[in-house]
Amino acid sequence: MLNLLKRIAQDITSARDLGETLEMVVQVLPSRVGAEVCSVFLWDDQARKLVLSANKGFDREVLGKVTLEANQGIIAIVAKREEPLNIANAKEHPAFHHVSSIAEGDLHGMLAVPIIHHRKLHGVMVVQKKEEALFEASHEAFLVTVSAQLASAIAHADAAGHLRRSFFGQDQRNVRFEGVAGANGVAIGTAVLLTMGKSLETIPPRLVKDIDYELAEFENALAMVRADIELAGSKLSSDLRPEERALFDVYLGMLDDQALAGEVKRLICTGIWAQGAIAQVATTYSRHFEEMEDLYLRERGTDIRDLARRLISYLADIKPIPSEFPKDAIIIGAELTPAILAEVPEDRVAAIVSVSGSANSHIAIIARALGIPTVMGLVDMPFQQLDGEQLVVDGYRGHVYCNLTLDKLQHFEAIVREEKEFVAGLEYLKNEPCETLDQQHFCLQVNTGLMTDVYRSLDQGAEGVGLYRTEVSFMMRDRFPSESEQAEIYRQQLQAFAPNNVCMRTLDIGGDKSLSYFPIQEENPFLGWRGVRVTLDHPEIFIVQVRAMIRASEGFDNLSILIPMVSSIGELEEAMHLIYRAMHELQEEGYQVVMPRIGMMIEIPANVYQIRDIAARVDFISVGSNDLTQYLLAVDRTNPRVASLYNNYHPAVLMALQQIYQEASACNCPVSICGELAGDPIGVILLAAMGFRSLSMSPTSLLRVKALLRQIDTEWARDLLNTILQMDNPLVIRSTLEFAMKKAGLSLAQLGIVKPG
Repeated sequence: MLNLLKRIAQDITSARDLGETLEMVVQVLPSRVGAEVCSVFLWDDQARKLVLSANKGFDREVLGKVTLEANQGIIAIVAKREEPLNIANAKEHPAFHHVSSIAEGDLHGMLAVPIIHHRKLHGVMVVQKKEEALFEASHEAFLVTVSAQLASAIAHADAAGHLRRSFFGQDQRNVRFEGVAGANGVAIGTAVLLTMGKSLETIPPRLVKDIDYELAEFENALAMVRADIELAGSKLSSDLRPEERALFDVYLGMLDDQALAGEVKRLICTGIWAQGAIAQVATTYSRHFEEMEDLYLRERGTDIRDLARRLISYLADIKPIPSEFPKDAIIIGAELTPAILAEVPEDRVAAIVSVSGSANSHIAIIARALGIPTVMGLVDMPFQQLDGEQLVVDGYRGHVYCNLTLDKLQHFEAIVREEKEFVAGLEYLKNEPCETLDQQHFCLQVNTGLMTDVYRSLDQGAEGVGLYRTEVSFMMRDRFPSESEQAEIYRQQLQAFAPNNVCMRTLDIGGDKSLSYFPIQEENPFLGWRGVRVTLDHPEIFIVQVRAMIRASEGFDNLSILIPMVSSIGELEEAMHLIYRAMHELQEEGYQVVMPRIGMMIEIPANVYQIRDIAARVDFISVGSNDLTQYLLAVDRTNPRVASLYNNYHPAVLMALQQIYQEASACNCPVSICGELAGDPIGVILLAAMGFRSLSMSPTSLLRVKALLRQIDTEWARDLLNTILQMDNPLVIRSTLEFAMKKAGLSLAQLGIVKPG
């Protein structure tokens, strides 16, 4: 049975289209489960009907003609209940529905299982036999397993529009693909598919006699690719800071003889042609990386494959990048990298869509620096079939839409237009105070990681940095930066915002963030070795970083140090001891520095119950709402399979935030909040009601939040919060907030709040 399941899975994967897949399944299954008939009914979501789409045992003329209403017959019950039904005699079942066009007269036993993919019903698979008896339990388990495999193929065809076109005679409209938000913004444009040359797996390890010729050709290809990368880096140099441009140095480093190039040359010297040697080395390296749990290291496999395909393209005289691009090009591909982006005219790129990768991919980091809406990790998107199609990219939610109806398209066109008008219309708020109607002052700070963020933040009137992500500058290198290098980077941040506060988080790696030169391989990285757990185990890294921070603050005295991922008071005290030690060392060395404020991030649920103990030891508390929400709800927000379960408006999240503020306030400990919720004008209403007065967010959210706060009264917000805290559904909470805003005369559109399509 196991071998049969493996073969069916392989056949489903290799089938040319869904029709071939369904035909293969209905032909194979009956004899394996003792049935005479096998049918697949596909669910037409628009017509609300089940359509007989594949069958063995009935007249083929009935395919597509036999339909069942949503409440018609046993099969409809299986679809409605979304659970298998095993019946000894279907004709005696009270829901039995006779279909005159098919000959079911001598059939009795029936087993029907639903076909479901990601909670969405796609159809029902049915087997029938003449014997008046139940199907065996093993046969039921077998069909359930096959239906799960079949569901993925049907969902893929549905997403590509083939399902409706092939089986229901219409085009699928308003198709939405779900991924992970990479860079904020909404864009409408034409998809341009970038395929980087030949597939590495299809290149054979051919033997050659002229090894010198192959080596010379490879050296020539190396020179070409190096020149491409250097040119790409220089083209973007005016838009990127040094730490961002360092990404291109990483690519060049991979082409050294000590890395990819050296391995390829050694293989060529054994008699394998250059293309085959490149493919073999790159495939081995990339598979090694892709098997790792760590997201960042998995993406290094993408970098290697990109470089290999570039080399092979030159050897095979293939040009994978189109020579012309439409005005609003939406770049799509399986594995996009900064080097690919740099080859596209910047003024033509409206958005970026990558099938693989996460919010911490190199391409996403560059996209955020350039302000290009980006969506990553679209694992179910049939990207190869979207070339030339009109797409809508929602970088806020991580959604991509295609084949939109006119009204849906106009909806998104209005969003794009309103975003542009709204941002332009808020410029006057830059130097205005952030005060509510009842004179409650709020300090609006920004989250930064790149110098590009700094310039955008200052343009928006930021009052400081609530969270500086130091790991970004570490991720841009192929080694740990020295103390002096770090001090130079940190001083730029401190100087840019002086005299306002800059809160620097100590190195926070692990989870979805890692360093290529410091690999962390774990089965469950989000619950593993990350944040302060890493740096306490490596005090040499922690002390060097803290020394660099304090050195950089000399003469500015606007530094705060934030400790992440602390799960116990013991860890907090150990980290603080190392900070005091670094401070003492620097003073002994003659630096004129003052002790920075020390704070702790609240991002682990256990922290919520220890606020008083924490507040007694630190100068301030900063709530990391993203991770706190992630851990409270047990949802990896970077995983497109479960990202929809991540919700800042979950009642447990709101109650935890209120408790944190109340406990910290009782101890007279300053408390701030950073993350998505702090930059959401709707969520800010609740934060203001709870008492939060210091918010840190992305630069693009700052003026929106200020515009909202200047129009509300905190007493009104507190009354609304009391109502919200009685609710148990995050969707209802969000809708209630939107209705209350509308009732109060606060327009979502005027506040630049993007509503889903």
